[in-house]
Amino acid sequence: MKLATLRIGGTTRAVRLDGDVLVDLGVPDLGALLAEEGWAGRAAAATPADAATYPVDGADFAPVVPAPSKVVCVGLNYRNHIQEMGRDLPEHPTLFAKFADALIGAGDDIVRPAETDRFDWEVELAAVIGAPARRARGADAERAIAGFTVLNDITCRDWQFRTREWLQGKMWDSTTPVGPYLVTPDELPGGVRPALDVRLTVDGEEMQSDSTGDLLFDPVDLVEYVSTIVRLNPGDIIATGTPGGVGHARKPERYLLGGETVVTEIEGIGRLENRVVKEAGENGERAS
Repeated sequence: MKLATLRIGGTTRAVRLDGDVLVDLGVPDLGALLAEEGWAGRAAAATPADAATYPVDGADFAPVVPAPSKVVCVGLNYRNHIQEMGRDLPEHPTLFAKFADALIGAGDDIVRPAETDRFDWEVELAAVIGAPARRARGADAERAIAGFTVLNDITCRDWQFRTREWLQGKMWDSTTPVGPYLVTPDELPGGVRPALDVRLTVDGEEMQSDSTGDLLFDPVDLVEYVSTIVRLNPGDIIATGTPGGVGHARKPERYLLGGETVVTEIEGIGRLENRVVKEAGENGERAS
């Protein structure tokens, strides 16, 4: 199944893709759906004959889960990215966090803060949690994964490297597109350990291209590791890391200045297309 959260008339609805329409699942968003026991059966049972539908063409996608209780991100999880950043292969996952206020929809503008001049891109596969998990292992960790989505971990590199901790470079308001769909593991090659092509372009120029089969710590490993530290709730998101090709590691370095279109896509899941806009002044006005 392909599931999403759709903006409709000032509110949101959880939907399932069915051909060229999106079928209303009777709850306001995917976070609410995933919190229900038996959510998969409910989502599969909805049909255009007995539920409201909306056209895919022109759909306004909200963040796939608009308000997760946590967004856990993983750094340094592809060998080529680790090497381009000049680091050793890690023994354990490198974790940091984002907050719901950072998340935007699949077609929303990425707001470039006035305070940064090193605004970078990062295509990532993200796992979405579909069942409570605490110290989950093996099959329990696999069952906790509802599906996967696309995330662009936009980063203010100058703020990221102000200190040894990365959080302040990663959590900026309205900078992280995620969506458009949550795709259940049964639809993906490799299931809960999918091997999918990932790609990111800036104004049509390819910047990143790799396969999620090259992850050092796969999604199941990450559910096991993170759930050891903190409980994972339905709707929580784990971003699994980015491959090589980020702007910060290029010579010369390249960053998003404003006005660019960034396309982030993962095979079998979907595509984010976002315009970068400058944030102008304290009143929140924006300019390209």
